[in-house]
Amino acid sequence: MTQEKIRILVVGGTGFIGSHVVNHAAQLGWDVTSLSLRAGKRNGYPSVRYLSGNIVDSDDLKKVLDNVKFEYVVNCGGYIDHTLFFRGGRNVFDSHFRGVLNLAETLDRDVLRAFVNIGSSDEYGSASAPQVETQREAPISPYSLGKVAATHFLQMLYRTENFPATTLRLFLTYGPGQDNRRFLPQIILGCLEDRSFPVSKGAQMRDFCFVQDVVDAVFLTFDSSSVKGEVINIASGQSVSIRAIIETVQRLIGRGKPLFGKIDYRPSENMRLHADISKAKAFLGWEPNVTLEVGLEKTIQWIRQQL
Repeated sequence: MTQEKIRILVVGGTGFIGSHVVNHAAQLGWDVTSLSLRAGKRNGYPSVRYLSGNIVDSDDLKKVLDNVKFEYVVNCGGYIDHTLFFRGGRNVFDSHFRGVLNLAETLDRDVLRAFVNIGSSDEYGSASAPQVETQREAPISPYSLGKVAATHFLQMLYRTENFPATTLRLFLTYGPGQDNRRFLPQIILGCLEDRSFPVSKGAQMRDFCFVQDVVDAVFLTFDSSSVKGEVINIASGQSVSIRAIIETVQRLIGRGKPLFGKIDYRPSENMRLHADISKAKAFLGWEPNVTLEVGLEKTIQWIRQQL
C-alpha cells in the first residue's frame, strides 16, 4: 500500500517567495499546487499543478478549488504596494485582507493541518526597534493595514474555531528570483551595468533575510503545534544601513555609481526596522544560516546569469 503524498497549496506560487516554497515542496516529493493570477510560470517541476484564480473573488476561488483538499497552505498572495488609499489603495487592502477571508472560507478544514500566512514588517509601522511581536501594530498604508487585518482575523479564527493559522512576519527577504523592480535587484543591476543611479541617503537601518532561510522557517512551521495562532518574526536579527548594503553590492561587483541623497525618504518611513527573532528561535528552533555577504553573492550571481 503506497503512502499518500502530502498535499500543499502555495498561493502566489509563481511569485518570488512562493516559487521557492513550491520548489522546496516539489524536491520533497509532495503533491504541490500553485495558485496565482497568472499560471504560466513552471519553475522547472513538471509535477507541480499550476492553477489560475483570483483569491479576492470568492466565487472564482471556490470554482478553482472545488473538491481539492490540502494538508498545508502557504499564502504568499498579493504584492508589496504602498499606494495611498485615495489613489487606489482599496484594491491593495482587499488583495491582502479579503483574499485571506476567502481562503479561510473555501479551504476544507477537515484535512487542513497548517495555514501559514506571510506577513510583513510593515505591519509595525513606526514602532521602535528592534521590533518584537508583542508590540502594537501601527500600519501606515493600505498594504500594511491589509496585512495587520489578516493577522488579527487569523488569530481570532484560531481562538474561536481552532483554525490552524500562523503568521510569519517577514522583514526584507531577498535572493534569486526577486522581481527586478525591488530594491536590491535594482541596485545590483545598476552596479552590473556600471550606471549612475539615484538612491536615498541610505541612513535607514533594515534587516535582510535570505529567501532559503525564509523557506526553512515556513516548513518548520507546518508541524509545530506551539505556533498555531501565533505571529513570528522571520529575519536575520541583524540591522544594517541601506547605504552599507549598497556599498557592499558595489564592492562585490567592483563597479557602479550610486548617487546618494537623490531620492527622498518615504513619508512616515520608519528609519529603524529590524527584528527581535528570539520567538522564532524558541518556538521553531529556527535561525538564519545564510550570511548577508554570502546571500548577496548568490543573488548577484543569479542576476548576472539572467543578463
